[in-house]
Amino acid sequence: MKHILIVALSVLTISCNSAQTKSIQKISTRVDYANTITAEELKTHLYTFASDKMEGRMTGTDGQKLAAEYLRNFYMDQGIQSPIEENNYYQTIPASYLGRRIKTDSENVVAFIKGSEKPEEIIVLSAHYDHVGMRENGDIYNGADDDGSGTVALLEIAEAFQQAVRDGNGPKRSILFLHVTGEEIGLFGSKYYTENPIFPLENTVCNLNTDMIGRIDPDKAGDEDYVYLIGSDKLSQELHDVSEAVNDKYIQLELDYKFNDENDPNRFYYRSDHYNFAKNNIPVIFYFNGVHEDYHKPTDTPDKIEYDLLAKRARLIFQTAWEVSNRENRIVADKLGKKE
Repeated sequence: MKHILIVALSVLTISCNSAQTKSIQKISTRVDYANTITAEELKTHLYTFASDKMEGRMTGTDGQKLAAEYLRNFYMDQGIQSPIEENNYYQTIPASYLGRRIKTDSENVVAFIKGSEKPEEIIVLSAHYDHVGMRENGDIYNGADDDGSGTVALLEIAEAFQQAVRDGNGPKRSILFLHVTGEEIGLFGSKYYTENPIFPLENTVCNLNTDMIGRIDPDKAGDEDYVYLIGSDKLSQELHDVSEAVNDKYIQLELDYKFNDENDPNRFYYRSDHYNFAKNNIPVIFYFNGVHEDYHKPTDTPDKIEYDLLAKRARLIFQTAWEVSNRENRIVADKLGKKE
């Protein structure tokens, strides 16, 4: 009887310990990973990335090189690999490609998370990390919003995906994090990439491009929980519908298509790096907050960024990339050749 009692107590103890273990184990979801993108971490990154030390990050300058090092070191620290070769995160662009003003080679910075099931299919997440530099009077154009905000958003999105990889929940399709140079002088970095792709363009599912997502358009005062989307339905109704569904379920921002109008006089669709992918019939979304009084001025500084809103917009991009990378069927350019 005593032996039976001891066995029973042992079984009960093991069962209790097992139940306690299960109660403290947490299976992470896509929402958990999205929530690792925080205002605090974005702010920490941006106060360095858009500091005076970077000297405005003009293409080909010491400041741009320093910014490239910051991005490379981040990916190395996170254990996110280069798609080129070990510890080489630079796609070098010759100075001769960049126009007469630029006398020094520049570089796109690239990092890569390999898909678990369909690694040959690539989602490209892009943001330009260059800005317009300094002036002779010493003014530094920090470019905190343009496009420091998109750059640090990409870093946080990459970190969230890498955490999923560590947990065994990595994306089914591959993701290329593409930080392009030369945007401010003519979209040269993205043009160079699409002419010299690391992965075949026919394997590129879509491009989600982020350029200025840290501020509020004065026209949206009082209605600030928004982001402008441009191009989402130009080539792929499917991508547009996925974007809308993801936002409705997970984020609930106002998706404003004001600048998606073909007759928009600003022509923003043609003015950021997604356009070089769209020209190659690759579906795109351009995330944008609109212009503001500090656009292309020395006053575009990190203290003016709306960090909570920046984090929410970054989570939208993460959730959209998560959906596109994990859904059963590949997004296709289903509107090619169709007239609106």
